[in-house]
Amino acid sequence: MSLQLTSQQVWENVEKNNFAVLGMVTAKCEPRTVGVVYIVDDHKLYIGAGRTQWKTKHIERNPHVSVTVAIPKQVPLMPWIKIPAATITFSGTAKILEKEDLDAELLERLYRHEEGRDGWCAIEVTPAKDFITYGVGVSLLTMRSPAESRSRAPVATR
Repeated sequence: MSLQLTSQQVWENVEKNNFAVLGMVTAKCEPRTVGVVYIVDDHKLYIGAGRTQWKTKHIERNPHVSVTVAIPKQVPLMPWIKIPAATITFSGTAKILEKEDLDAELLERLYRHEEGRDGWCAIEVTPAKDFITYGVGVSLLTMRSPAESRSRAPVATR
């Protein structure tokens, strides 16, 4: 029997973290992934990006993306024991926003220093459908059982 998480529980875990893997498709329809640092605002992820970076160009051509948030796990007092990360995965739609499209507070959270803002934009990811999780909200021992460690929750919380 799989675990039943609520949308709110999953969002809380997404908000507690700040690193994810963003999956996209190139103009030649080749899959690509990139590690990104994100912030969450109003149930959307925001990622700072250079206007000329490949991820920006790929998303402009094809807005369909996937995101996997990795949640580190470790055995208390025994950090040398390797434990797989828990994960939250979802698909969504991304769009490129210019700095002028962001409100001041969001811009400040995304770019803490003025000098980091020139030539940069933001990628806004709106999750869709369901979150698919593994190892979220379960003990390390339970993670040994895939059936008990998996969950699915709708993205919408409203």
